[in-house]
Amino acid sequence: MNPTIYDVSRLSGVSIATVSRAFSNPERVREDTRRKVFEAAEVLHYSPNAIARAMARQRTDKIAFLICKEGATILDEFYAGICTGIMRETNRSDFELVISTAADWDTASNTSKNKQVEGVILGGNARPDMIAELQNRDLAVVLVNNRIQGLDIPCVVSDEYGGVRQALEHLIGRGHRNIAMLAGRFSPYILGERYRAFLEVTQAHGLLADTRHIKLCDPTVESAAEACLELLSRQDRPTAIFGGNDVMAAGAMKAALRLGLRVPEDLAVTGLDDSSACGMLEPELTSVHIDCRRMGELSVARLQALLAGETDVPQVTVVPTELRVRGSS
Repeated sequence: MNPTIYDVSRLSGVSIATVSRAFSNPERVREDTRRKVFEAAEVLHYSPNAIARAMARQRTDKIAFLICKEGATILDEFYAGICTGIMRETNRSDFELVISTAADWDTASNTSKNKQVEGVILGGNARPDMIAELQNRDLAVVLVNNRIQGLDIPCVVSDEYGGVRQALEHLIGRGHRNIAMLAGRFSPYILGERYRAFLEVTQAHGLLADTRHIKLCDPTVESAAEACLELLSRQDRPTAIFGGNDVMAAGAMKAALRLGLRVPEDLAVTGLDDSSACGMLEPELTSVHIDCRRMGELSVARLQALLAGETDVPQVTVVPTELRVRGSS
């Protein structure tokens, strides 16, 4: 296997951006750092031709984190975590970071134009036409928390399938045989992974599994509460609910309270995100932890590799999840 810029970065002990700059703009790198990079490249037989495309690109040393989603803000705890990871990684390099949230694509796209960025980390409701527009402007693009089938573009996602599996197997291990899922209106990729995990895991354990046990609703407390009330009104009501995020799980707990059901004695509830809200609920919420900061860090690493002209950047990077058990289940 041919050596990559990642290998040079690890061996020399400097960032990917610095390795790239040592070859493309050596005068901007300290002599001792350049020496480390060149020595590592020589040991690994790494060819600087791999960054020829990056050298031809107009360098501005700016990258953007664009969130194109209705109602999304950088104060959203999930995206704030990703942004923290992005900022942490860019602070280790010489890149300047531009952050923008917008409900419409035109606004988000104009930000990348006006700020003259070299690359974009795209979050929210990304579509193929958005990505095509950015690539037509010769911008490097990485998706975070999303994946679009059929597009040859690096993406960084959490282990959606594994997270749902962990939550379900925990509930099944507690003796629950009638489990329902509140599926939020997220991207097609996220929804698809969660549907697949729910149906496959429940079937594997011999549980009755069909789409009647999955309720699609908005990822809000009230929408989730209404969906949960409908589930709990059935004659064969579920004894456990998996919420598509912690807000939706809180909605399930609210519905249980309205009906006089005890959590977890009458209804077990688990969420996903492991947000700060978990400790504010009573009982505290069992939830699947998503390492948002790591997702942000890896998004920057993948973007830096693209900007350096690497041709073997991983197309899909999956960040593991971890179930954190608390009193609600």
